[in-house]
Amino acid sequence: MSLSFSSTSIAFSESSFTFARPTNLCSNGHTITGGASNCFHSVAGSGRLVLNVGGSPLCRRFRGFKLWILEKLNFQPTKQPKSRNRFKNNLDTGFSNDKGPLSDSSSILRVPDDKVTSMEYPSLLQTSSSTSPMDVSREPSLCIAVIGATGELARRKIFPALFALYYSGFLPENVGIFGYSRKNITDEDLRSIIASTLTCRVDHQQYCGDKIDAFLDRTYYVNGGFDNKHGMSLLNARMDQIEGGSKTNRIFYLSVPQEALLDVASCLASSAQTQKGWNRIIIEKPFGFDAVSSHRLTQYLLSKFKEKQIYRIDHLLGRNLIENLTVLRFSNLVFEPLWSRTYIHNVQVILSEDLAVHPGRYFGGYGIIRDIVHSHVLQTIALLAMEPPISLDGEDIRNEKVKVLRSIRNLEPKDVILGQYKTSNRDKVDVCLNGLTPTYFAAALYIDNARWDGVPFLVKTGLGLIKHQMEIRIQFRHVPGNVYHECIGHNIDRATNELILRDVPDEAILVRVNNKVPGLGLQLDSSELNLLYKDKYNMEVPDSYEHLLLDVIDGDNHLFMRSDELAAAWNILSPILNEIDKDNISVELYELGGRGPVGAYYLWAKHGVRWVED
Repeated sequence: MSLSFSSTSIAFSESSFTFARPTNLCSNGHTITGGASNCFHSVAGSGRLVLNVGGSPLCRRFRGFKLWILEKLNFQPTKQPKSRNRFKNNLDTGFSNDKGPLSDSSSILRVPDDKVTSMEYPSLLQTSSSTSPMDVSREPSLCIAVIGATGELARRKIFPALFALYYSGFLPENVGIFGYSRKNITDEDLRSIIASTLTCRVDHQQYCGDKIDAFLDRTYYVNGGFDNKHGMSLLNARMDQIEGGSKTNRIFYLSVPQEALLDVASCLASSAQTQKGWNRIIIEKPFGFDAVSSHRLTQYLLSKFKEKQIYRIDHLLGRNLIENLTVLRFSNLVFEPLWSRTYIHNVQVILSEDLAVHPGRYFGGYGIIRDIVHSHVLQTIALLAMEPPISLDGEDIRNEKVKVLRSIRNLEPKDVILGQYKTSNRDKVDVCLNGLTPTYFAAALYIDNARWDGVPFLVKTGLGLIKHQMEIRIQFRHVPGNVYHECIGHNIDRATNELILRDVPDEAILVRVNNKVPGLGLQLDSSELNLLYKDKYNMEVPDSYEHLLLDVIDGDNHLFMRSDELAAAWNILSPILNEIDKDNISVELYELGGRGPVGAYYLWAKHGVRWVED
């Protein structure tokens, strides 16, 4: 009789193999018993007891048990004909020891009967973890490197998001986290820097301290110095060391200034990519300064990476509101028939920030058009207005988005209002903005296609306004021949049906409808049907960086701009940017904490849209 691991078996007599008791192998409840376990079965006519590892969902640590047995029994493999190989090992990673690989699936390992007497798996598991020449559970299947690891974005957003995914089980236990920057610090220094920013979910804080310690233990630092080519070689060597020769995928988050992006990307492409799995890079916005610089950047990146490897991240697109756009539209029959110029009068996209934002540091001279409108606003409109994709595959959704972007009419100065908040040292607001850097943008866009012809998409986004607000308002047309028009009154616009998708201040889906006020007589009122998320769902909403990082890990790229989307967005905005560069367009000043430039009110009225008060 023989004991077989997947396709590798050990011969022994049935009388010499006994189990003292059923033994739990995994936390999921799999057990081994003397004759009733699904993990063991007899091969008819062969006198062998087969332990089927590859096809059953056993714990990864069970590999250590296999390696321990093979090492302790000190046997030699005997080659068998390929026809004897009936069981395929589905493990992704092979095992090896000092004598070479142990991955020959057709070998049967013969052991004298007196070598095996009994097995108690827990004790063997403990032994394997301390005596195995290679702790396979430590070898990562995924490595994530944060380039610019000591910067504020990495410390405040990226590392906390990675830990949140790790804590929630969306990252493998053996993930490798690497920080790379120019500072001369150690692994422990980096761990100390990010430790204070790590928090666990407030809804289930189980084993929080243990998870933080485990995450920090998997975090390493590489000092790249001022030579990125040499630094990336060091990063690659450190990652190879931690990976231990296993098949591992790599993600590189380039949290670096725009002026350093090309050099970092070039050195990364030539010196830090793995040859044993896939590589993906994440690039922070803005994606160029204008159409020309963006095209050059895109062409350079595509000369080093494939399009499918590049993920251009905009954290605002990771909000639950954005993901809800397609869900609400394509999974509800009540909305899709209404989603066209026939029933929709206008669409408003509103994003305003309050005084808590420091735009001078945040923009770095790029202004709100390049930083927010080019990516977040236009992507929101594309998702809202696109045709139904043939599937939820990222490329299918991107194909529909780029069609919308190419159909948007180029902006003209008469349809745009620019503003800039009044800087003040007294108000402790950044004062490094130049004279033409806009901090407020309002515009009317039109999509020239059959579905949206003539429907204005009105955009209002600004900094230093009265409050933080993020919402999409879809206003429907008036009821033709409304028999209740006398009960509505003179302001018929207030009786307009609206669908409101709100993200801030309180995430909600609102539908404004007209109803009769209870009581005698006939009086109409405009009310809201309200789905308030905090009341409906008792859970903590993940940060947008968590959402987008998980999408990168899963290879879901529908919320990341493709190169052709990038170019189409620049084509829309280039006429306005050119006018700003030529000083041909005025920038209206507005008070901090106010409602923005007065000109935006007139722009709304010009396009026949009722201004919605904050």
